[in-house]
Amino acid sequence: MRLKLILPPVVPTEIPVPTICPYTSCGGRHFQFHQVVEKPLRDTRYAKVEAHRYLCLRCRRTCRVYPQGVTKAQTSLRVKGLAVLLYLLGLSYGAVSLALEALGAYMCKSRVYDAVQAVAERVPGLKREQVFEGLKTPALGGDLTSVKVNGQWLTLGLTVDDLTGLVLTIDGLDGEDAETLQEWMEPIAEEVGAQILVTDDADALKSVADELGLEQQVCKGHVKRNTEALIENLMLDATTDADGSLAVIGMVPEQAIADLKRLEELIQTRQPEDVDELAEMHLRYIGASSPGAGEKASVAYRLRLLFLDRWNLWPRLTRYRTWRGPNGETIDGTNNGSERAIGWWIKERYRTMRGYKRTKSAVNVSRLLAWCGNHLNRCGADLSLLVA
Repeated sequence: MRLKLILPPVVPTEIPVPTICPYTSCGGRHFQFHQVVEKPLRDTRYAKVEAHRYLCLRCRRTCRVYPQGVTKAQTSLRVKGLAVLLYLLGLSYGAVSLALEALGAYMCKSRVYDAVQAVAERVPGLKREQVFEGLKTPALGGDLTSVKVNGQWLTLGLTVDDLTGLVLTIDGLDGEDAETLQEWMEPIAEEVGAQILVTDDADALKSVADELGLEQQVCKGHVKRNTEALIENLMLDATTDADGSLAVIGMVPEQAIADLKRLEELIQTRQPEDVDELAEMHLRYIGASSPGAGEKASVAYRLRLLFLDRWNLWPRLTRYRTWRGPNGETIDGTNNGSERAIGWWIKERYRTMRGYKRTKSAVNVSRLLAWCGNHLNRCGADLSLLVA
């Protein structure tokens, strides 16, 4: 996990003058200094600070203003930010409480929980209806993962800007079927102005790309590994033609072996123009019959399906060779942006847990981590924007 967080500072000398009366029924804007009061504080550095009381000249009531990093709460914003930081780094709520106690700024674990959840609730963007900072990108990456919530698996959907790796949204989903995924991804694709969808090899995501009218790039790494595994499983059976299915369609084992080896070469090079060669391979096995009820698929039929699938998949697999964005942008043909984001901002923190207690917590904490991660290449994630 990579985090760069800026904790809220506590500056006892910076006490602002109120600009509007805090009592909603008043709205006064003119104040008179009334007195200085002492405020006890739980902080890593200050045990107490000064607060100023002002008199509203309109309603004649007084209000307090506090130094930077201090509120009416007993705990400073710095300590709350530190609690959130320690939790995101992998400590449990109880362990965070013990660490803060050792630093002389005790917070019970329930208050640590409240601080983390409050900050997570304030994360801007990263929702389906409002992507991170309103970013636009022609290349939208998407992927799914699962975490346990109260012993049940929850599907989380994550989208990224495939050009930069920035996380755009994280949402809890009711399922992984094409209809659910389309409902989730359609407003995101429209919001960012996507032209191409970069995903793994899942069939449901292919349907989503087609329904949304987007070009698609499936991860070349996923397809390469899956194809090599299928070739390895078929090679021995094709060599011996154990069930005689190759002979039935007039194919000799040597030709089947040559086709499998050639497919392995094509998967390595992934050139768009090789699609016609894959069509020819498929047609050589077109005569293989499908299995009947309760029957096992023959070697010839399995070869027919393999070459048919790779022939149909080829344009989605090689799209990165020819695709260019409106400003000449390119993609690398993998969905590493999505997988990296899942690993860093969802799974890395989740590995230290037995699961979440609430669906809301799973989504909010993942969004908070992703929001922090999105600021890595900037000045860092300023927790003072979220801690209150």
